[in-house]
Amino acid sequence: MTSNRSGVLELAVLGLLHETPMHGYELRKRLNALLGAFRAFSYGSLYPCLKQLLVLGLIAEETDEPQDGSGRARAGRRSKIVYRLTADGKERLQNLLTEAGPAAWEDDGFGVHFAFFGQTRADIRLRILEGRRTRLEERLDGVRAALARTRERLDSYTLELHKHGLESVEREVRWLNELIASERRSDPSGYPGSRHADGTQHDAGSGGPGR
Repeated sequence: MTSNRSGVLELAVLGLLHETPMHGYELRKRLNALLGAFRAFSYGSLYPCLKQLLVLGLIAEETDEPQDGSGRARAGRRSKIVYRLTADGKERLQNLLTEAGPAAWEDDGFGVHFAFFGQTRADIRLRILEGRRTRLEERLDGVRAALARTRERLDSYTLELHKHGLESVEREVRWLNELIASERRSDPSGYPGSRHADGTQHDAGSGGPGR
């Protein structure tokens, strides 16, 4: 899983299964809600991802037998496969949640990392937010420069479309500024106590998960 989009899907699957084991159909629905807005998910990519995670031992599958009211298996009802996170999967998720490089700032990766900020260390959250802001500011500079060069050659509708895109990016930069300020106010050190994906506590100055 080396491409950015497959890495995004891996993080999303592991993060959701960390919350609770799921059937494939339920996982598909949750992924669609999580990733749909970021255009990083297709149903055809889910099951190859699950297969590879199984091979790597990051998730395991169990059979969920339909039962009647007495707890006995129902005849004629198909059993369902339930996917759950393994210990290796929890460790892999924790590693993914510490990644704060450019892949976490891009359009595909940022939204998914942000969705799991509740499981992410404060210093990593801040680095991702600042990286995303830098990426968008670079984009703004490029769009403004291109608009200045081509404004006279654009018709009014195309010009309005460019302005709309510019305003959307500017709104996100303002939103990021607010989030960054909030993170810094919550703990100026950038390392407030927060929970890792494995449930351990990260304390200020510990340099790693709490013991």
